[in-house]
Amino acid sequence: MKRIWLLFSQTVTVLLAAWFVVTTLQPSWRQPTAASGTVSLTQAKDDGSSGAIPGGSFRHAAQNAAPAVVSISVQQKSRSKARKADPWFRFFDEPEDDTPSGGMGSGVIVSPEGYILTNHHVIEGAEAIEVTLNDGRTALAKVIGTDPETDLALLKIELAQLPVIVLGQMQALQVGDAVLAIGNPFGVGQTVTSGIVSALGRKQLGINTFENFIQTDAAINPGNSGGALVDANGALMGINTAIYSRSGGSLGIGFAVPVSTATQIMSALIKEGKVTRGWIGVEPRPLNAELAESFGIAKDKTTGELPKGVLINGVLQNSPAAKAGIQPGDLILKVAGQGVDDVPDMLSRVAALTPGESAMVLLQRNGKEMQVRVTPGTRPTRR
Repeated sequence: MKRIWLLFSQTVTVLLAAWFVVTTLQPSWRQPTAASGTVSLTQAKDDGSSGAIPGGSFRHAAQNAAPAVVSISVQQKSRSKARKADPWFRFFDEPEDDTPSGGMGSGVIVSPEGYILTNHHVIEGAEAIEVTLNDGRTALAKVIGTDPETDLALLKIELAQLPVIVLGQMQALQVGDAVLAIGNPFGVGQTVTSGIVSALGRKQLGINTFENFIQTDAAINPGNSGGALVDANGALMGINTAIYSRSGGSLGIGFAVPVSTATQIMSALIKEGKVTRGWIGVEPRPLNAELAESFGIAKDKTTGELPKGVLINGVLQNSPAAKAGIQPGDLILKVAGQGVDDVPDMLSRVAALTPGESAMVLLQRNGKEMQVRVTPGTRPTRR
C-alpha cells in the first residue's frame, strides 16, 4: 500500500512539473484551437499588450446585397465648373464643354417591379440612362421622379427575375456597427469596401436641404454615389451620397441617406411623381448669444442657458407665417408639438406638415410663450 501511494505521489509531481513548464515557456499550447471556418485576430492595446477581437468574412453580406446593386451610365449635358470646384465631390464626369458627356454612378434595386433608388445628382440632366446589373444584363431606365432636396431619385427598369435588396431597420443601426459600401467607383466595376458607422444624424453639412446622414469610413469614391450602404447581414441601411475630400478620393468621411428617408421619398415618388412638403415662408437663423441680446431673448433662470429654438430673421409677405401673425424676432420652440433644436430640425418639422392642414406653432415673443395656428402652403420645388 505504501508503495502504491509513493508511485501515485511521484506521478502527480511529474505532471504538475510538466504543466508548470508548458504554462511558463509555451502558453500558446494552452490556447483552444479555432473552429474550422473562423478567424481570430489580435489587436494591439494602448498598454502594449494584445487582446483577441472578433473577426471574419463579410462574404455573406456581400453575396446577399451585391446582386441588387447596379451600375448606372448616363448621357447628359456637361456640368457647370462651379460644381467641380465644390469640395463635396458628388459628380462623375470630367468634361466641362457644351458637348454631351457620359457620367457613371450606382443604384439599388428595391422592388421586384424594377424600382431603383439612386442619387439625383447621378442622373441630373440625363438624356438617356442605362442600367447594368451584376449578372451582365442591361436595360434602359425610366425616371419616375427625383427629389433634389434629399438628392434622391427613383428609376424603373423592365426586366424579369430581378434581385432585390432587403431593407434594413434604421433603429437597429448604431455607431460602431460594421457596414459595407457597394458600388462602381471610377467605373472600374462593382466593388465592396468595409468600415464602420462613424456617426448618425449628421446635418448642417451644406450638402442637401434636408440632411440626416449616416457617416461612415467605408471607402466611397466617385461612382459609388447612389450605391448601397449595407449592414453585416447585407440589409440596406443607406444610399451612398457624398464624400468629403480634398483630392477626389476617399478620406474616410462618407455620407449616406438613411434607408428610412429613402423609402419615404420612394413612396411619394411612386404615388405622385414628386415629393410634397409643407412651407410657411420664414427665414430661420440659429440662436446665439449675440442675436439673443439683440432681440431681447433671456437665458433660462434655472440653467443659465439660452432656450432651445430657432430665431425668425424674416417673414415673407403674404406667406402662411405672415398670415398667422409670426414676426421677425420670434423664437420658434415647437412645430406641431415637436421640439425644434436647430434650423434643420425646423425645416424638417415644417416640411412634414400637410399643405392646407393647420398646425400649432409654439413661439416665444418678448419673453412670453404663445401659440399660433399656421396653415402651411406647398414648399416650392428646387430645380
